Amino acid sequence: MAHLTLLRADITTLTVDIIVNAANSSLLGGGGVDGAIHRAGGPAILEACKKIGAEQGGCPTGEAVITTAGKLPAKYVIHTVGPVWNGGTNGEDALLESCYRNSLQLAEEVGATSIAFPNISTGVYHFPKERAAEIAVRTVRAFPVNSIEEVSFVCFDAENYNIYERLMA
Repeated sequence: MAHLTLLRADITTLTVDIIVNAANSSLLGGGGVDGAIHRAGGPAILEACKKIGAEQGGCPTGEAVITTAGKLPAKYVIHTVGPVWNGGTNGEDALLESCYRNSLQLAEEVGATSIAFPNISTGVYHFPKERAAEIAVRTVRAFPVNSIEEVSFVCFDAENYNIYERLMA
């Protein structure tokens, strides 16, 4: 199992192999962490996302794609599309779990040793923060890693940080 770390930081500043972007299905940038990654990484990320969009029509919820990290200190960005919360009876838990699994799988495929996750779907998609954190920690702990040595959960706000701190204790 990979070593799990918890950070309260701006994910765009981390020197890791991969940062994960909580993207929207168009892959063309948006608000929150998605907008921050696109702004900090520069036009190379958007160009790579446009190419993926042209080839496969974007990225479905629960899936993940990988691009350059542009000007970011990371080597790659994995863009994953989390589910919008609709009460919990529309497969949201399984889709969120799929975001983490598919991101870890892509990281393994490129031989990454470190990956940093934001709090996927807990912003404008309104996934309950506690439930999302439980799914994230459980899924990452259960994933059979080979190359990945360190997985970081990166929280921008104190509320998410405190939830993860309690779950990881």
